[in-house]
Amino acid sequence: MFRNYLIIAWRNIARNKIYSLINIAGLAIGIAAGLLIFTVVTFELSYDKFQAHYDGIYRIVTDTREGNGNIGYNEGVCTPVAKAMQTDFPQLAAMATVNIADGSQVTLLGSDPNKQVASTTKFIEKKGIIFTGPSWFSIFNSQFLAGDAHTLEEPGHTILDQSTARRYFGDWKLAVGKYLLLDNAILLKITGIIADAPANTDFPVKILVAYETLRRQGARYGYSQDWGTLSSTSQLYVLVPKAFHMAELDAQLLRFNKKFYPASPGRADRYNRWQPLRDLHFDPHYGTMGPHVASKPVLITLSLIGLLIIVMAAINFINLSTAQAVGRSREVGIRKVMGSSRSQLIAQALGETGLLVLFALVLGILLSVLCKPLLSQVSNVPPAIHLVTAQTFLFATIAFTSITLLAGTYPALVLSGFKPAQALKNKISAASVGNISLRRVLVVTQFTISQVLMAGTIIAIAQMNFLRNADLGFNRDAVLVVPAYADSAMAGRMAPLKHDLLRNPSVETVSFASDEASSDNNWASNFASDYKRDEDYPVFFKYADKDYAAVFGLKLLAGRWYDAADTAREFVVNETLLKKTGQADPQQAIGKMLRVGGGPWRAIVGVVRDFKMNSLREVVKPLLLTTGRSNYYTVNIKIRPGNLATTAEQIKVLWEKTYPEYAYSAHFSDDTIQAFYQQDKQMALLYKMFAGIAIFISCLGLYGLVSFMAVQKTKEVGIRKVLGASIPSIVLMFSREFTALIGIAFLLAAPLAWYGMSQWLQNFAFRVNIGWTTFLFAITATLLIAWVTVAYRAVRAALANPVTSLRNK
Repeated sequence: MFRNYLIIAWRNIARNKIYSLINIAGLAIGIAAGLLIFTVVTFELSYDKFQAHYDGIYRIVTDTREGNGNIGYNEGVCTPVAKAMQTDFPQLAAMATVNIADGSQVTLLGSDPNKQVASTTKFIEKKGIIFTGPSWFSIFNSQFLAGDAHTLEEPGHTILDQSTARRYFGDWKLAVGKYLLLDNAILLKITGIIADAPANTDFPVKILVAYETLRRQGARYGYSQDWGTLSSTSQLYVLVPKAFHMAELDAQLLRFNKKFYPASPGRADRYNRWQPLRDLHFDPHYGTMGPHVASKPVLITLSLIGLLIIVMAAINFINLSTAQAVGRSREVGIRKVMGSSRSQLIAQALGETGLLVLFALVLGILLSVLCKPLLSQVSNVPPAIHLVTAQTFLFATIAFTSITLLAGTYPALVLSGFKPAQALKNKISAASVGNISLRRVLVVTQFTISQVLMAGTIIAIAQMNFLRNADLGFNRDAVLVVPAYADSAMAGRMAPLKHDLLRNPSVETVSFASDEASSDNNWASNFASDYKRDEDYPVFFKYADKDYAAVFGLKLLAGRWYDAADTAREFVVNETLLKKTGQADPQQAIGKMLRVGGGPWRAIVGVVRDFKMNSLREVVKPLLLTTGRSNYYTVNIKIRPGNLATTAEQIKVLWEKTYPEYAYSAHFSDDTIQAFYQQDKQMALLYKMFAGIAIFISCLGLYGLVSFMAVQKTKEVGIRKVLGASIPSIVLMFSREFTALIGIAFLLAAPLAWYGMSQWLQNFAFRVNIGWTTFLFAITATLLIAWVTVAYRAVRAALANPVTSLRNK
């Protein structure tokens, strides 16, 4: 019997090639999209779950509550916190103090620690360098290929991961015993090699340096034992034994905070808290050592989109299968007369559905494999990830079962429910099959999903365009940023380098500064104004020479730019700082006194127009600018319009001549700004891609239904043509109902899209407004696509010879 069902199923598929192709194509595309989304979501959710102590690892973070109720978030801790917690929390299984040294230079010295630096190979490691101790390996998984954790007990020792060792020395086995120079200041001996961390980790460390090295030579990395110094680079990780309840530790940490952070009038409240490893990858308030923080709402949205696309493909199947049931009424009638039970007819119908789904599943997996190279461009999934895994088979099994039941059950019930007498007399019509109201509901559902995605895509693209073209309050074009090093060797050559750069006719101006105008830097400190006590919120600051304003085109509202100096002597502040201190007139602020971090009182000499010092996700913060040569970590070079590439190459040559012991690394300021929104651009691309897929699947179903209607209305079309009906009127007859259904779908989609995208836009302090034009464009585009789809098939029906149509039985 099964073999007979299989043969009949194959014959039905072959006989109805167009409908079978539409069903298989729609399901295959839906399954491919679902599998790709499944891969992205499962990858993001898998971060660090391979850690043996996953549930017991916590990071100690620091929050600051300001007087106005705002909370500041910092993933770091004051350096003394670690020692204090060792005393106050003896029950912790392990504790690892970490200091991140991203952006450092590594110089290869080989076997000779006295080798001349200028003649050696140099690397800029943008991420992956940390100072830590042996306890790191008690908390986090690592496989040692050479050496062991105890090598980090000695200052001057370092451990590399396998890839870094191979990149430095060609073969990781040759690395042990060799020497490195960190930032031209710290001599390190390689004493161990560990296996590379998996791609799904927020701890992709490449170089681990003994923490004792930092204690002895850490001034350049901001190492301080002061309880008032807080930096995101100084972090603390702990391992909580399974026997302890977090409620007890929470109470203990509360007492710890009261002990070491007593309340002080006029100062923001600071306190530590536990951040579990399971939240680390998804908490937008804090950063990670890895390349990004994922958003759970975005992952949920993606999962929902994948599910809805598959549901849309199943809806196509239901609509076409119930519509096709008319053509199979006699077959069902004969089978019932011959003794087939309803359960047998349902089994046969489900078998045919299962065969179609199987074809679609195989094709969908092949499509997803072909599209995999595109996945790394629209997500953070690495190119090397495997699509065909045990999870893929689980996905395929669930997809096959659920789609077969979802798409096959209702058509099977419809077919098996035909009355034999009516079926044999061919009295079953399209109007009586499958509940036309239900088919309309399904079409409305499809186009509701399509229009939600289309409207979401339009809003996401509008926000990305807004971010790209927004007025940041400064000129970001053609500013080349070269990382600098605030050591004595660099400082002595700053002036000659600047002089030589300005001799290049393509260089407009040059400024040394702590960072560029817009960056992820958030240096902040307590401060006081006008000889009063400290404010209950921090002031953020940048160190820069007097040419900083000229490089970035900053606009003064009052006063002047500060005079040239090596240390802080005068302050320039922004509008936001004035407003927060209660001063409305920039002119009146000139001469007012400020004190930062308990230092000496200094005068405000200028007020600069607000500019966006961070991404547009954040509000403009109270900002102070001043001089401080020891904190100049960037050279900002304004290049005249023209050949940027040639000028950048000339700057590189000059840099390497001036600082042969330093590696050259540079980027344009605009690249920094674009990097802020990399994940948002990826999300916009994903929306665009899946909105296109959803519309395509909807139109496939629409085409199938119109094709079926054309067959059912063959005689009607012939009679209308004989009576003088025009082709446009016949096309209108076919499209009228679908236009109404799309209109209903729009009324449902518009509020859903508005609500969902409004929530997403809340992530940005500066954002576009969702206007009615967005939804007008969405409904117009959907109608045009639907009309083209309907018209293509309807015109073919209208052009048929009426004589042939009237002879059709």
